[in-house]
Amino acid sequence: MSTPKKGHLAAFAFPFGSHPTALLHLVKQLAAASPQLHFSYFNTQTSNHNIFSKLDTTDHHRALEDNIKIYDVDDGIPEGNVFSGDPMEIIEFFIKATPGNFSKRLEQVEKETGLKATCLLTDAFLWFSVEMAEEKGIPWLVYWAAGPASISLHLYTNVIHGKLGSDSQIQNLDQTLDFIPGMSAIRASDLPIEILQLNGLFSRMLYSMSNTIARASVVLLNSFDGIDSIVENDLKSKLKRLLTIGPFPLPKASTGSSTEDHSGCLSWLSHQAAASVAYVSFGTILTPPPPALVALAEALEEKQVPYLWSFRDNSKRQLLKGFFERTGRIGKVVEWAPQSQVLSHPSVGVFVTHCGWNSTLESIMGGVPMICMPFFADQMINRRLMENVWRIGAGVEGVFSKSGAVEALDLVLWKDEGKKMRENIERLKERAYMAVAENGSSTENFKSLTSIITPSN
Repeated sequence: MSTPKKGHLAAFAFPFGSHPTALLHLVKQLAAASPQLHFSYFNTQTSNHNIFSKLDTTDHHRALEDNIKIYDVDDGIPEGNVFSGDPMEIIEFFIKATPGNFSKRLEQVEKETGLKATCLLTDAFLWFSVEMAEEKGIPWLVYWAAGPASISLHLYTNVIHGKLGSDSQIQNLDQTLDFIPGMSAIRASDLPIEILQLNGLFSRMLYSMSNTIARASVVLLNSFDGIDSIVENDLKSKLKRLLTIGPFPLPKASTGSSTEDHSGCLSWLSHQAAASVAYVSFGTILTPPPPALVALAEALEEKQVPYLWSFRDNSKRQLLKGFFERTGRIGKVVEWAPQSQVLSHPSVGVFVTHCGWNSTLESIMGGVPMICMPFFADQMINRRLMENVWRIGAGVEGVFSKSGAVEALDLVLWKDEGKKMRENIERLKERAYMAVAENGSSTENFKSLTSIITPSN
């Protein structure tokens, strides 16, 4: 006979990009630490299918720990809708369906299980959840899966508009945001378009988030104390409570026998010289424009740098077919790589990345400096931090060109600046591992979080 559950945490995912997987990692970690609680994870059917098909199971209702159940919510896409090809179209359908899709499904689940929600954990984008939580009289916990600088800039949206104006009015894109604590290295040109322009559904969603998040009981960051102290302290002054609980999930040991290494990446790396390989990956959503991809390929070929390229965008693979054929002796191209394990491998000397936050953390945990190719969202902010604040990466100013890529490869792999980058990233790596060690700041913050989600009676 199963033990009655002493609480019910409902988790709402934003079903795009890496967001739903990041929230699921957190839910799984909480469920393992709090077996006395029941966890419900709400996401769209398409997003759930994408996540759980990677877990080699079709029954996602039984794919996780006994105290987690997975539920589908309406994605808002009209029946018979013909996709236009614009990814923003699907996001806007989803936004229009909220908050009704979540509130209706949660009500059904509460009735089916007999368990009223005692805590609401949501992706930060889903700002409307605060009203649901307040109506129920339960804590609203917000998960921001990116870094402290990006959420801080959203909180300063009104200040930014007051100082700079909107996107069409900014005269000097090189001006820095030194009027915001900890942002003297960030330029106006680094800001996401959603902060500068508030004229779309998605932009307005993020603007509503910026005006609502201070009402959250707790804001959680997949980050670690000390990565950006000035920004962290400023956030703590504006929020009820800020808890850094990352980085997670932690990288697994880089061994060639890993069951996840279906493409043989780790065994291939084991035959390469130490710190010699360029690992190239641009995440799961978008890839850089074709000219930038060609420029990078030409630079790798000219310098004869061994490379491991995780190339997921089949629509652009033909673009570099000749390159892959000519350089097959020194390189390997795969559709997927066990990234955290790759970045922990001693043969990897540089990570060519889009500067997404997960990739940034994985590179820090692996101690691998970066070449930055950002192109949307918080990636430009992360690039500026890597290059100008932490000094663990190299960017290419202006258009990403072959000459710029050659210069960046030279800098990171062979020059003294690259050696200094490796020293700097080793210090950050040490701080990150200290945070998740026993009695580390993130470990203690996570313990605090488990106390917060457990009902007092």
